[in-house]
Amino acid sequence: MRALVTFVYLFLYTPIALVVLFSFNSGRNASEFVGFSTEWYGRALSNTFLMEALQNSLIIAFTSAALAAIFGTMAAMGMERLGPRARAVFDGLFAAAIVVPGVVIGIATLVALVEVFGFINPVIAAIWPGAQPPKLALGYGSIIAAHGLFTMALVTMIVKARIASLGRDIVEASSDLYATPLTTFRQIVLPQIMPSVLAGFLLAFTFSFDDFIIAFFVAGSNTTLPIYVFASIRRGVTPEINAIATIVLIASLILILIARFLMREKATTN
Repeated sequence: MRALVTFVYLFLYTPIALVVLFSFNSGRNASEFVGFSTEWYGRALSNTFLMEALQNSLIIAFTSAALAAIFGTMAAMGMERLGPRARAVFDGLFAAAIVVPGVVIGIATLVALVEVFGFINPVIAAIWPGAQPPKLALGYGSIIAAHGLFTMALVTMIVKARIASLGRDIVEASSDLYATPLTTFRQIVLPQIMPSVLAGFLLAFTFSFDDFIIAFFVAGSNTTLPIYVFASIRRGVTPEINAIATIVLIASLILILIARFLMREKATTN
């Protein structure tokens, strides 16, 4: 069993280690290590198209993660007020949103957006006084909406688990002391669940920043960092691509470790 587990981990992480190793290759061939160099990191960071794609990914990931954290927290609190049967139904729906393949979410989101745009754009054109009415299309908004809805399920599950561990005692005690529901939420509930909200935000940011499949369907003319990397790989793998992958890997690991630390610290204090 130990040998099998060791083989599985080696199979999973050896290719990642090779990507990191060859990102420091001084040659242009990504499969032949010539010597140690950090040249490709400098080239990657000075690439104008890469920096534009990185900026797009950061804007989309931050906005979608913020929306997911807000609405995911609201959904988690609302689910706690439901009955057992209704709560079980919504638990299943949120769990399904997490396990459904990304290609299915991407296609479904694309079809839904095309239908919505096809209905709304003629309405805007009919009531717009100018000659050139605005037209809804795929872009920043579609990616943010798709990522926000997908990651909201993740935030909801994390925050809901934290709310369930609090119990109703502190809320009832606050009500007995004549605190309003808003005051109870702001001063009692929110400080208790904030680490979980932040952890959900960081995980949502990581998922959105790293996503390629969903963004590929709904990005339109916009290019995110994963889409740029995919397009570059089609022309051939270079150490610059390995350098980009290494930077994204390190940033994602840092965010995941911070989220894990926040959740573990709160669990320890309780």
